[in-house]
Amino acid sequence: MPLLTEFTRYADAQQHCSKDALWALFDGNREQLNIAHECIDRHAAGDRTAVIVVRPGQADELLSFRQISADSARFAHLLAARGVGRGDRVAVMLEPGRLFYAAIFGAIKLGAIAVPLFTLFGPDGVRLRVLDCQPRVLVTVPDKAQAVAGIADLTCLYDAPALHAELAQWPDVFQTDTRASDLAIFQYTSGTTRELPEAVRHTHAALVTLMLAALYGTGIRPGDRFMCPSSPAWGHGLWHGTLAPLALGVTIGVYAGKFDAARLLQALAEQGFTNLSAAATHYRMMRNSGAATRYRYQLRKLSFTGEPIDTETLSFAEATFGAPVCSMYGTTEIGVVLVNYPGAPDFPVKPGSLGKPVPGGRVEVQDATGQPCASGVTGELKVWRRDRWVPTKDLGRVDEDGYFWHGGRADDVIISAGWTMSAVEIEDAILKHPDVQEAAAIGVPDALRGSVVKAFIVSRRAGDSAFIEEIQTRVRNNLSQHEYPRKVVFVTELPKNPAGKINRKILRDREALAHQTDAAHADVQRPAPPSSPGA
Repeated sequence: MPLLTEFTRYADAQQHCSKDALWALFDGNREQLNIAHECIDRHAAGDRTAVIVVRPGQADELLSFRQISADSARFAHLLAARGVGRGDRVAVMLEPGRLFYAAIFGAIKLGAIAVPLFTLFGPDGVRLRVLDCQPRVLVTVPDKAQAVAGIADLTCLYDAPALHAELAQWPDVFQTDTRASDLAIFQYTSGTTRELPEAVRHTHAALVTLMLAALYGTGIRPGDRFMCPSSPAWGHGLWHGTLAPLALGVTIGVYAGKFDAARLLQALAEQGFTNLSAAATHYRMMRNSGAATRYRYQLRKLSFTGEPIDTETLSFAEATFGAPVCSMYGTTEIGVVLVNYPGAPDFPVKPGSLGKPVPGGRVEVQDATGQPCASGVTGELKVWRRDRWVPTKDLGRVDEDGYFWHGGRADDVIISAGWTMSAVEIEDAILKHPDVQEAAAIGVPDALRGSVVKAFIVSRRAGDSAFIEEIQTRVRNNLSQHEYPRKVVFVTELPKNPAGKINRKILRDREALAHQTDAAHADVQRPAPPSSPGA
């Protein structure tokens, strides 16, 4: 029977995709499975490139499947010799590179649990996560030593010559023996350093379900050259950008170090990548870099996730790379549920749409009573899981053709004078102005209307009254007369979470605090009422 990787059509996905067909893509089975074997070891014959590491100001580093297989085997032996066993946590706080893959896949080979951590976390962010997951070992750079000083029962292995020399002494083969139901990875969702999201716990079998996103969300097929510049500390970079394509034997590109959009564009062209999956912010930064026209590209499939993409950036990407940009929607907790089937010749992509459910998936837009909304009516997106509807906390709608559309986070809705407005739609309209680089919209208190829209703008142009009027007029003309930002401020940067998404909550919290401070100040300045007679 043909494997699912041999089909590209939407109709074939609906007809042939099943749990059994997904399992047929792997060496393991429902009892025994190991992510490191499936992603690396079974592809290690020969010298095929597994990972292309792109760094700013440096030549690309090429790592073969065979090299990563040997390195990770040595790392598994080293961990075992240091007393790390099944179920122990091994935290890895490194940029993508040879030691990163050795540590992640070495821990997984051993049967330990790999915990990738974002390299830009400060001391608070590091300690919170280390204290939460309680790893036996932390693999990192010497600069992070102070952040974890004094934590009991934690061994630190530093990316230094001594560690590399020690690794070289161990055998380059390690026999994996894990159950499919064993825990393999703890994944922290993106949050601020002082707001610790709960780690999502993934088993080895999660790799099988992940293939739905790989095949139909990013459109990966054997023979692709796949680039994902998102950090492997986050779900997009690790699961969709690393594990899924490697499991199919696909060469991947990763980005290490401070992000430079022009450097990414150069790598896309020079390394002949054919498939790109990036955050909306990456596409926006490529557009703003002005470097896109320097190169010729071979990209045939494009996808994005994490947040909606504005129409100007969408048009730029399609014009530059010559392929439709396909949304892939889901969360770390529930996985990918809505896709646009990149590469499917019989699936028309509607620009800006979330697409349709993955094969076998059930997604609905429901009203406050839990009933399905009519076509075009906004409600909450919910996913059918374990015999119940699970809320996503995102708003959306379904059109007459069954395509889903994002309506923003439930807490990003702005209600002003009885009108309900979407922060995402307002931002999209603002970003159509050629001088606007980034924009965020929130609701702020207003005595007359309850709340009004306030826009925060990043631009190289001076933020004068004429610029403000241009922005407001553009929003009025593109949306409606009542949805424009009545307040506009210009900032040098917008707050973002570690995954690069604009964090409107921080803006709302700042405005709420400022409003409380102003109210308190007004109370202090207000004259006392006159004394009553006889007092």
